[in-house]
Amino acid sequence: QVQLVESGGGLVQAGGSLRLSCRASGRTFSSYTMGWFRQAPGKEREFVSAIDWSGGPTYYADSVKGRFTISRDNAKNTVYLQMNSLKPEDTAVYYCAADGRSYYRGSYYYTLSSYDYWGQGTQVTVSS
Repeated sequence: QVQLVESGGGLVQAGGSLRLSCRASGRTFSSYTMGWFRQAPGKEREFVSAIDWSGGPTYYADSVKGRFTISRDNAKNTVYLQMNSLKPEDTAVYYCAADGRSYYRGSYYYTLSSYDYWGQGTQVTVSS
């Protein structure tokens, strides 16, 4: 079982930055692909970014490409999402997720069903 705890959300003005963190329990964190998703009020949860278990390949939704950066520190069992140039449309609850298939490298990193473990979410609000 993996537990994920997000932190770092908050209120920021448009154009500002935030860094989200997601700390995982367990000793197998380094073998999991990790993802970030978000859900705005009245909308479905959507893919934001993912990072391969090796820390190599990273993936981004078109809406955040060039503004957000995902990274991981396996020694700290933590994945990060650096968010720059924030826009009001980035306002959402941000969720961290882990793909429980160790050392798996698939093509569906952008789908909710690829992830077995989810955090409780952290609110990000961007004011205009």
